[in-house]
Amino acid sequence: MRTIKKLLVANRGEIALRVMRTAKEMGIATVAVYSEADRQSPHVHYADEAVLLGPAPSSESYLRADKIIAAALELGVDAIHPGYGFLSENASFSQMVEDAGMLFVGPSAHAIEIMGSKLAAKNAVKAYDTPLVPGMATALDNIGEAKEMCAKIGYPILIKASAGGGGKGMRLVENETEFEEQLERAVSEAKSSFGDSSVFIEKYIVNPKHIEIQILGDKHGNIIYLFERECSVQRRHQKVVEEAPSPVMTPEVREAMGKAAVNAARSVNYYGAGTVEFVVDENLNFYFLEMNTRLQVEHPVTEMITGIDLVREMIYIAEGKPLSVKQENLKIHGHSLEIRVYAEDPTTNFMPDIGTLERYQRPAGPGIRVDDGFEEGMEIPIYYDPMIAKLIVHASTREMAIERMVRAIDDFQITGIQTTLGFCRFVMNHPEFISGKFTTGFVAQHYLPEYLTPIFTEEELAVAAFATAVDLGQTQELGFQELPAATPSTWKKQRAEMR
Repeated sequence: MRTIKKLLVANRGEIALRVMRTAKEMGIATVAVYSEADRQSPHVHYADEAVLLGPAPSSESYLRADKIIAAALELGVDAIHPGYGFLSENASFSQMVEDAGMLFVGPSAHAIEIMGSKLAAKNAVKAYDTPLVPGMATALDNIGEAKEMCAKIGYPILIKASAGGGGKGMRLVENETEFEEQLERAVSEAKSSFGDSSVFIEKYIVNPKHIEIQILGDKHGNIIYLFERECSVQRRHQKVVEEAPSPVMTPEVREAMGKAAVNAARSVNYYGAGTVEFVVDENLNFYFLEMNTRLQVEHPVTEMITGIDLVREMIYIAEGKPLSVKQENLKIHGHSLEIRVYAEDPTTNFMPDIGTLERYQRPAGPGIRVDDGFEEGMEIPIYYDPMIAKLIVHASTREMAIERMVRAIDDFQITGIQTTLGFCRFVMNHPEFISGKFTTGFVAQHYLPEYLTPIFTEEELAVAAFATAVDLGQTQELGFQELPAATPSTWKKQRAEMR
């Protein structure tokens, strides 16, 4: 076993701060890396040492593995934690860290490489009887055979990029007439996004849920699962709201999914923190989607219901220590929700927004956690993911957690940019979400941009005009004799009905 005394975090923003805080608790010195756009970022000031990598674009900074390793060696770093995104699932980077004599706080390069390919991952877990979505086990190389398979398993089907993620290189095909056109688009996007044009076919599960299992494995062959996370509220195939546990899960299905996730991890001798993702149909039949060989954005909800610090466990595992907890000792405590606060405008198809955080005040109180990497007055850069913060709540029941989240959203004061806070409040109040029956089609089926746009009556507009006239001292000049009476707006009625 080796002891980590100095840790470099090869990331930025909230996840860099998240890792550093645990490291500090463990008495481990930290090194931050940053781009020119992040000179004043909180993670830079929090670390014991900081190294400038280069210009703002990630290709010239956070993706420069050579610069990161050189800085680590120069500063006498013992280990590198990659966070998520950037180099976190780069097998070559993991191997470079190990070859340089440092510890990589994550899985082996072999595990990252196998699970980084959806086709290789499916073939690996198949040997362990992990349920797979009906479809192809190899890359599509014959259109005629592919069409025959589609006819056999039945439309609709999905064409998916083998190296894909985040919905890129994915196309839904409703019938055979549109197959070739959608195939051409999927191949093109896969090539441009991942440098790998390989695609395959899967049966499209109608009205699915997206449920994932958190696992931990050590270097001694011990692997456990830390229950599930419900991640079905998504836009553009990317998660916006997550919770643990899932509101529809039964103890029997939970155990079966947990064992399947452990077996998937065992197929590549996995160690570190990882997440096995499943698509689940309306009868709670589940099928393997992929494995993410890193810490997930939504990991806090698992920490809240288990009391396990996943980053601490990752560091222990990297040092060679056995897991500090056994499967039989794990229990679910209460319910946790997380929303991702993006710099996006939900009224314009979630288009990213940039600007200055003119006002930025976090919510507080019992059961509330905010993971972020910004402060009031900072600018939101255009170069990186638009997530500003993660707002997490915990309570004894799901109902109380939802109520707490609504209050926390109302208390989260952000001005200067558009955010997803209003959309997330809409989700919390929607009957379909409250029921727990929602699927990955929630946004398409239940959300319209106008639900977040106030629709004022003529009387309310008159009230606003009167208030403006009062402020200007021009009530007589503008013809106002008395304050107009307002009637409830259509927007208020809509919100009341949705509640």
